[in-house]
Amino acid sequence: MIEIYKIIHDMHDRTVALELPRNVSSTRGNKYKLQNRSFHYNFRKFSFAARVVNAWNSLSDHVVDVNSLKLFETRLHKFWRNQDVMFEWTAEMTGTGDR
Repeated sequence: MIEIYKIIHDMHDRTVALELPRNVSSTRGNKYKLQNRSFHYNFRKFSFAARVVNAWNSLSDHVVDVNSLKLFETRLHKFWRNQDVMFEWTAEMTGTGDR
């Protein structure tokens, strides 16, 4: 999540950072919500960019919309404190619905 935060907030060099398509039409979730694409081939389906979209989109604006990386890390840890996903990567996140 920290790497996604850095890419979204232009803390990475644009020439080497992933291009993550933003979802501009959504009114729910955070304002930096990413577009969830479908892929035909497994090497794209299981890539880093495809795997983090649901987890990133489940974060609230309170967590994502901050000015410093340290504050983001603090709020992310508070958000994930009661989530099973932090300890078991196959678990569903609480309060995200059917994603």
